[in-house]
Amino acid sequence: MKRIVYLALALIVVTFGLASRRFRSELPTFVGDYSGDVLWALMMYLLVSAVLPRMRIINRGFIALGLAYLVEISQLYHAPWIDAVRQTRLGGLVLGFTFVWSDFACYTVGVLLGTAIESGSHFLGESRKPPEESQ
Repeated sequence: MKRIVYLALALIVVTFGLASRRFRSELPTFVGDYSGDVLWALMMYLLVSAVLPRMRIINRGFIALGLAYLVEISQLYHAPWIDAVRQTRLGGLVLGFTFVWSDFACYTVGVLLGTAIESGSHFLGESRKPPEESQ
C-alpha cells in the first residue's frame, strides 16, 4: 500500500513540475526558475521511497540526493548517444540538458522537503496514537 501512495504522490509532483515549466512565465521569477528542479528532486525521493519503502527516511533521502546529483553531473558528458536520448521528451525530462550549479541547491531543497514532510507525518501520526496500557 505504501508503494502505491508514493507512486501516486510522485505522479502529482510530476504534474506540478510539468505545470511549473509550462506556466513558467506566469509565475514569480524565482519560483519559475527553480520550482521545476525542486519538484524533480522531490519526485526522485518519492520514487526511491516507492522502491525501498521500509528503508529509513534519511537513507532514502541520501539515495535520492545521490541519484539527483549523478544525473546533474552526467550533463557534463555529451556523447552522441546520450545527447540523442536527451533530445526525446522523456530523456530531456529525466536527464536534463545542461549542467547548472544551482541545481544542486534545488535538489537538496526538494529531497529535504520530502524527508521533512514524511518525518513530520510520522511524528504527527505517532502523537495521535493512544498511550499503550501497562501490563
